[in-house]
Amino acid sequence: MNADRGRCRLLVRGVVQGVGFRPFVYSTAAELALTGSVSNDSAGVIIDIEGAPAALREFTERLRHRPPPLAVIESIERSELPVRGGTGFHIAGTTRGSGRTLASPDVAICADCARELTDPADRRYRHPFINCTNCGPRFTIIASLPYDRDRTSMADFAMCRRCAREYHDPADRRFHAQPIACPDCGPALDYSIADTDDPLAAARKMLREGGILAVKGIGGYHLACDATDEDAVALLRARKRRGDKPFAVMVADRATAGTIARIDGDAAAILSSPQRPILLLPRGTRPLAAAVAPGNRDLGVMLAYTPLHLLLFGLPGDPPGPDVLVMTSANLGGEPICYTDDDAAQRLPELADAVLGHNRRILVPCDDSVVRVVDGEELPIRRSRGYAPLPLALPTPAAPTVAVGADVKNTCAVADGRYAWLSQHIGDMDDLATLHAFEAAERHLEELTGVRPQRLAADAHPGYRSSAWAHRSAGERPVHSVQHHHAHIAAVMGEHGLPDTATVTGIAFDGTGFGTDRAIWGGEVLAAGYKGFRRLAHLAYVPQPGGDASVHRPYRMALAHLHAAGIDWSEAIASVAACPSDERRVLIHQLETGLGCVPTSSMGRLFDAVASLAGVRHRVDYEAQAAIELEGLARDVTPEHAYRFAIIDPDADGPARISPAPVLAAVVADALAGVDAGLIGARFHAAVAELIVDAARRFGEPGVPVALSGGVFQNALLLSLARHRLAEKGFHVITHHRVPPNDGGLAFGQLLAAGAQ
Repeated sequence: MNADRGRCRLLVRGVVQGVGFRPFVYSTAAELALTGSVSNDSAGVIIDIEGAPAALREFTERLRHRPPPLAVIESIERSELPVRGGTGFHIAGTTRGSGRTLASPDVAICADCARELTDPADRRYRHPFINCTNCGPRFTIIASLPYDRDRTSMADFAMCRRCAREYHDPADRRFHAQPIACPDCGPALDYSIADTDDPLAAARKMLREGGILAVKGIGGYHLACDATDEDAVALLRARKRRGDKPFAVMVADRATAGTIARIDGDAAAILSSPQRPILLLPRGTRPLAAAVAPGNRDLGVMLAYTPLHLLLFGLPGDPPGPDVLVMTSANLGGEPICYTDDDAAQRLPELADAVLGHNRRILVPCDDSVVRVVDGEELPIRRSRGYAPLPLALPTPAAPTVAVGADVKNTCAVADGRYAWLSQHIGDMDDLATLHAFEAAERHLEELTGVRPQRLAADAHPGYRSSAWAHRSAGERPVHSVQHHHAHIAAVMGEHGLPDTATVTGIAFDGTGFGTDRAIWGGEVLAAGYKGFRRLAHLAYVPQPGGDASVHRPYRMALAHLHAAGIDWSEAIASVAACPSDERRVLIHQLETGLGCVPTSSMGRLFDAVASLAGVRHRVDYEAQAAIELEGLARDVTPEHAYRFAIIDPDADGPARISPAPVLAAVVADALAGVDAGLIGARFHAAVAELIVDAARRFGEPGVPVALSGGVFQNALLLSLARHRLAEKGFHVITHHRVPPNDGGLAFGQLLAAGAQ
């Protein structure tokens, strides 16, 4: 290499295909007077580049620190090459080498495309499928990698001359944007119930008149209706068999969102991000139909994230229509999302009055993501559109592995080397259709990543359908069973990159997890690392009579807790009054004999019991409804004191027991004295936060982090209280920011635990 020039080859790995990376490389090289080429490869992007050494250094710095907005640079490998001279820089074709690149998630319409969509002078004015290298569908249209048009569902559409010119122009924003299209050559809309030249106008009219519209989106079909129309929302709820579970709503812009929800700066940034998740926000001053989110102080709000959504709300000059739409997945409760046209033809007629569809195939179903903000930080509730299938770094290299997650809020995951890939949200594994959706998602994840699993990881619960699938599909491969709460704690450890030698004091609070003693755990204090755990303490066992019957009827758990605490079932107690006398007689027999009971240490079930005792909720239509409503009432109340749990030393070498009896006695006394349910809830939340601090002080070790995980930590009030109280006492606290604390993050923890084994 002479002193005046150098040449090297850079292999850039990460999310670098379909995100405008090659045009960025091209323009940067041209600006710095460098010569060479850039091409896609199965391993990533390969750059051969030559020029002045200072310019090469500047070029590499820009790659690392100033890539395109949607690019994620995982690594840059450099090898020196002999100088050969040459002029100009060009973009070469894709090569099919060995290795692995990363698929980009679907992202929201960018500001440039949104501006063109509304510009009458632009040739893509009102084009429902406008996109560029900075936005649009990715994951849901990809059949396989490398990410080229012939490997996506856009292969069905031949580019017109003008689109082809943009596609091949390195200086154009749409250079190699695989979903590129225009009104002359791209997908087209259709409307199911009328032969119309303007499907969007017909759809908007349907919404204005109180109809229920099915809309084909990026990752599946939604059902939409006017969120201010009581009759329309109630009808949609009845058709979906939704019970009281809240609906998400969609608005066109931040200003409208601000009328229905309270939005601070942190929330605004997430709401407007390229991921555009459903964000759980406190309600604003403008009322919506009561049936949108009955009994819930929060609203799930998302901004329109596709051009079709923006057109559905209408552009200037369109007849006014609803400015807040219910936007919920087009399926009955418990079913997987509807995403194929054939499936839509079978399932949608009983749900929707009309269908606004199009002829671009969805290859991969992907539900909307859900997040909330706690103390200014993002807390994932459901990781799906906008996030999947971005990889997560592993603290230790892993052999090729697939983890199958849990049966509720299922996601699966694969790992190989230093990375893990989590699937999109799949759902609850309680019917055959969801199992098929799981199998399809797992196959697609293997196809996208190139991981060929040599082993499997599954929950230790013997009745889980996901675990049964793992054992049925393993063949000669080993299946590692991972205890549920160990996986929760491993997941949060892995998120924070703790090394394989690390240990934490793990607080795992959730509703249901199969324990090593065959009881149902859920209120656990663990000394944990990736390799294993030791149970230090747990919420004292109480009988859970009738299994799921007690989940759906919190008054049953309240009575079980009262019985265990030795508190009489006075008719004046709300939970006792809510239980029919005949059922009461059966319950007392079950509790005294153990018939039809399973012992549980679940903190989630204790939340249910307290919500019932306080008179908040005795029956639930969806998971954690009672706890969610209790949190909502307690959120703005500052208690002058907290209830207190008792920690009972172990009899031998076993774990300590955490007795809720003093808490229950105080809750009952307050409720009978007429204390407001919000204050009871606030005192209870404070009690659980103090319990966490007491457990960390009693069972933790100096310098060992405290890890909080499990579905109970979706509770923003509890999470904030616990985090602040632990920090005040000098503890280093780690919580979830990238994967959900609920079972949606379990597969990630299973990978880490199985890898350590």
